[in-house]
Amino acid sequence: MSGSIKSLRALAAGAAATALLSLTATAPSAHAAPEAAHEPAPPTDCALPGRTGWTDEGHATDYTQFQRPLGTKHVLMLFVDFPDAQASGSTSGYYRQLAPAADWMKRDSYGRTRLDITPLNRWIRMPQDSTGYGFQRGITFEQHELYVRQAVAASDPYADFSRYDMIYIVPAKSASAISFSPTYLYDPTTAGITADGKRVKWAVTFGQDMWHWGYKVADHETSHTFGLPDLYAFTGTDYHHFVRGWDLMGNIAGPAPQHVGWERWKFGWIDDRQVACLPSTGSRTVRLKAVESPGGTKIAVVRTGETTAYVAESRKAVGADSHACSTGVLIYKVDSSVQTGDGPIQIVNGNPGAIPPSGCQDLDMAAFRTGQSFSDPATGVRIDVDSSGSLHDEVTITKQ
Repeated sequence: MSGSIKSLRALAAGAAATALLSLTATAPSAHAAPEAAHEPAPPTDCALPGRTGWTDEGHATDYTQFQRPLGTKHVLMLFVDFPDAQASGSTSGYYRQLAPAADWMKRDSYGRTRLDITPLNRWIRMPQDSTGYGFQRGITFEQHELYVRQAVAASDPYADFSRYDMIYIVPAKSASAISFSPTYLYDPTTAGITADGKRVKWAVTFGQDMWHWGYKVADHETSHTFGLPDLYAFTGTDYHHFVRGWDLMGNIAGPAPQHVGWERWKFGWIDDRQVACLPSTGSRTVRLKAVESPGGTKIAVVRTGETTAYVAESRKAVGADSHACSTGVLIYKVDSSVQTGDGPIQIVNGNPGAIPPSGCQDLDMAAFRTGQSFSDPATGVRIDVDSSGSLHDEVTITKQ
């Protein structure tokens, strides 16, 4: 589970530690008096700008660097082995391990993004030993690009690369040195890799961790090509303390891994009309439809600064989130100036004293229930959960 090597290289200088949020989850009390009724603010008033120059939670995405996450993405799947790690048997089991990623992406995007994965059903021999590419040493961008280039060159006699938007490269199980699954994002300032007259811009190079994470590692890594950052921590020992299992970009194997509503808005999977925005002082009540189900208002956003906001959304134990450890209103802080791996999204725990059942952890219990409220005195934000249903929650968002 990894972001692009280029992003890791860019972050090598280090980043400041993320401050803990000063937040409270409180019992119900009277709402702050709303302002006089007026026309709701346009959703674009709550769209945060990206500030990292790379994968981040900014609403706008540089689609010269990243691919647009709408429509059908034609993916060529290559299977590679090595002089020191030769494959035995068919490629079919490898394809079956990852192919369900297409159905998952289709459901997660409400049908707006489809992965059309075409396997090249033969083993392609790489020119170097599996130990020669640097995966076990953290692999540089240059090493990673060489790996992709050599896989493409060795496969070129058997495939027409002009037909595909991106590439999946899958190694033989015997290649233990190819351990993890980084995403290749091209550098538009260099010559890069070209095959059949088309620039190879995006690739996922799977490692042996695909057998641990399962097919959702393909959805996670493909989301990097759409411009999303990692939501797990790059440092420390508790890698999932920012979001736990509430988003695919955090814990891939989490109990409720569908993308949060904020990222769905960034992708264009939900429309502006499905976003309730409060960019300044005032109060409004919003009926939220569960993000797992199409239609309805998906997120309520309270903007708190140039690059910061609180977001509330309804999460239910349906679809890919059927194993959710808690349901109700998920509240989180977004900071589009925070780099990948440093916590650009942080979940607020509405039930810090809850004892998680087996298979769940503390923050997996975070969803707020009817009668609970959240407040952040530093920003004047308050979010009250007014009522709940099988596929909706009603909240009142207030900014003083």
